[in-house]
Order: sequence, then C-alpha cells, then structure tokens
Amino acid sequence: MPFPIINSIASWVLKQRIHQIELFLKYPNEVQDELLLNLVRLSEDTIIGKQYDFESIRNYKTFTERVPVATYEELEPLIERTRKGEQNVFWHEPIKWFAKSSGTTNAKSKFIPVSESALEDCHYKGSKDLLCMYLNNNENSEMFLGKSLRLGGSSQIYENNNSSFGDLSAILIENMPMWAEFSSTPSNKVSLMSEWESKLTAIINETKTENVTSFAGVPSWMLVLLNRILSESNNSNVMELWPNLEVYFHGGVNFEPYREQYQKILPNTNFKYYEIYNASEGFFAIQDLNYSNDLLLMLDYGIFYEFIPMDTFSTPNQKVIPLSEVELFKNYAIVITTNSGLWRYLIGDTVRFTSLNPFRIRVTGRTKHHINVFGEELMVENTDQAIAKTCSQLHCEVKDYTVAPIFMKNKEKGSHEWMVEFKKPPEDFALFEKVLDETLQTVNSDYEAKRYNSMTLNQLKLNVARENLFYDWLAANDKLGGQHKIPRLSNQRDYLEQLKNM
Repeated sequence: MPFPIINSIASWVLKQRIHQIELFLKYPNEVQDELLLNLVRLSEDTIIGKQYDFESIRNYKTFTERVPVATYEELEPLIERTRKGEQNVFWHEPIKWFAKSSGTTNAKSKFIPVSESALEDCHYKGSKDLLCMYLNNNENSEMFLGKSLRLGGSSQIYENNNSSFGDLSAILIENMPMWAEFSSTPSNKVSLMSEWESKLTAIINETKTENVTSFAGVPSWMLVLLNRILSESNNSNVMELWPNLEVYFHGGVNFEPYREQYQKILPNTNFKYYEIYNASEGFFAIQDLNYSNDLLLMLDYGIFYEFIPMDTFSTPNQKVIPLSEVELFKNYAIVITTNSGLWRYLIGDTVRFTSLNPFRIRVTGRTKHHINVFGEELMVENTDQAIAKTCSQLHCEVKDYTVAPIFMKNKEKGSHEWMVEFKKPPEDFALFEKVLDETLQTVNSDYEAKRYNSMTLNQLKLNVARENLFYDWLAANDKLGGQHKIPRLSNQRDYLEQLKNM
C-alpha cells in the first residue's frame, strides 16, 4: 500500500477518537464516577473485592470508607502472590505482565501489574490518542510518510514462574500491534538491547538511513543519542540528517531545562514538541494543543483519580478528594485506582491544575523528591524553571543537576547545596549562584520568605560538577538509558555526597 494512502487512512481512523474524547470533556465527573463503579463491579469476586465487600459498594463515599490509600509496600504481598501464579487476587483478569520499575533510583524494584485491559485501553489507547490530537491540530502532517524514532528503556523481558517482567517500554514493544512496529525505528531487537553503549551504536546504524519524521523518548537520553549522531556525522543539526522531522513526543522528565539545547540542534521553527505523562502504572495525560505546556487529563483510560493536597500530605490532617473538588494551581499528590487492580494507589507524583474546564495539569515533581527541611516547599518544577531562566539570562547551558539541604549546625543557618554539570558554563560561577538563588525566590514564595534577610536560609551553595559526572554515577549504578535519573531534589544528602566523592 502506498505511503500516502496509509497516511490518509491513519489520519481518518485516529480522528474518529475525537468524538469520544469530547464526551469526557463535557461530562468529566460523570465519566469518572461510572468508571469507578465499573472497576468495582468487575472485581467483586477477587480476593481484595471480597475483603472490602465490593458487592455492596454503590458510590464513591462508601468506596473511600472501605478501601484505604495504599503505597507499593502495602500492596506488595498481594502483587507477589500474583507473580507466583495466583490469580483473581486484585483484578478479575489474569495478570501475566509486570512492569519492573524502581520509581526512584533506589535499588529495590517495584513490579507493577499490567493487565490486558491496561495494555489495550490505557497504554496503547494513550499512544493512539497522542497521535490523534497531534493530527487534529496539524492537518497537513506527513508524519506517517516516515517512521518514528523511539528510544525506550534498556531492558529485556524476563520469565518468572507463570509471569513475565521488564521495563514498561519492553512490555509495550513485546505486545505492540503490527501497525505500530511497522511505523517505528529501530527494530524491536535493537530497542530491547540492554547494554546502553552498544544500543546507541546500533540505533544510529539502523536509523541514519531511515526517513525519520518524529521522535519519542525521554528528553535527557534522547539528547545523548542526538548529540552522538551529530558527532559521528558531518551534519551541523539534526534536520540536515532527517529533513522531514516535524514533532518530538516526550515525557519522563521536565522538558524546560533541555528546551534551548533541542532548539539549537532542531532549528526548524515549525518543529513541534508534544508532552505526555505516562508511567508503569498507566497513561495519564497528553498535551492536546500546539505550543502548550499543559496536559489534558485523560478520563476514560480505566483509571479513577483522587488527589491529596500537598499541604496536608503525610500529616494527621491528610485529606483525599475526588477530581470534582480540585482547585487551580494547588499542588496535589495523585492517588489512582486502575484497570490493573491497583486500588487507591499512591503513585508518588505531584501535579497542579492549570484548568478545570477541561481538566489540564502540569507535573510538578515527586512526593519524595522535594525539599521541605526548612518549610521552603521547593518542588522540581520550581528548580527546573529557575535553572531555565538563569541559563537564559547568563547564556549558559545546564546538562544535569541535583540539590540537597545543608542542615543547620550550632548557630549556622541552613541552605541548599547544588551539584550542577554544565554543557556550556557561565562566565562567572559566583554570578550564576547569585542569579539562581534570586530566581528561585521569584518562582517560590516559601523559599523567598525563608531567604528574606537570610533569616532561615543562607544563599544556595554551588558545586560545579566535572564532565560526565552524572553519567558516570548512573553507569556505576547500572542505570543508563530508559527513564533512570538521579533525583533532582532530596531531603537527605545521600545522592549529593555520592557525587561529591566520585
């Protein structure tokens, strides 16, 4: 079949989904309530369904009274039973796949259940909707005339009793429909390679002669790949190698610290960037407009959403609210109930709503990856924004960073200590330190209050990292590729001290 016909058919099929999306845009709370009760009905005869008497649950209020909010550690015993072959434990369908995820850089792995329903009605549905929205906003797109360069996790599928596990990207590649494989590069064999350096070489060799029209992957690792391609070719920018490139679908980390670096190697002003928010637990939100920083929360993927205001999180006054009660611009921890049998699961991410009609969000960080040692409530969104603004002002580029507190000692006040690796260093590091501190105060009023006259916090301290320090740390901890990264923010000094000692 000629490529132009494929492009037309794909565009027509994907655009039909717009009408279904309009339904949850118009009736978001009704769609969510119906979804929750459907999940409960399907799971009445499971072990967890009988434990909480799902059969008699008829509304959200009863559901919240019966089922507690749970962390992975609290759900792990049930998950382990299923990994050993027992079924009908927390979901009515057989669970054969588990997405292995550390969630953080901790050594302990999580095994997130992935049902057939989640694969089809959440993960793959999200991928199709992403294309649907992009094509709906860009009717002259010729994306399907070429291939999408995908950069997934560096892992293989492993068998364990009657189940299989691996990175989510590996599971998706293993189960992906033929149309998706046909339109992607590199091959599945290369995509599933484990050793990062060999994988980079193989990806370059396979893709450099393809007509690549789009990218998909985590910004930090995609940038490593693209810079490697440029260093090994005679091209000054990526558009010279792939002139038909039109869009980059990205997620996993905040894009702002990388935006300027991408614009230098992708100088086409018409090039689009589309963000997604997905994880091992599900596909949650999609950028639905060109040139937007907001993500549309997808409400019909078999995921029921609840939220915990961060000002009460992990306190005796912790409050859990449904989507209908969220407010604009407040930070919330996300709680999800899914079509893989995760019941009121605390995923560990934080978001804030930028719109309530429709419900649009921005990811602000992790519940564990913030600094609140001195009441400053510093989120990753704040530090990413401050880094981007400081680099723009001082004409420099940051490759990676992490921040930890300097605890109060004797009469000395506290502060924040930064480890920053520059791609293009500033002319004056002391000035960078000062401007970054001042910029943080403009984006976070709590930090500003603690810094006022240095009453609680002294000015931040900057450590300039040697070249490839973060890469070497990840390599030493077997965490190259995929979505692995050192946490940007931590309330402890563990990561910072490890970096300082390398």
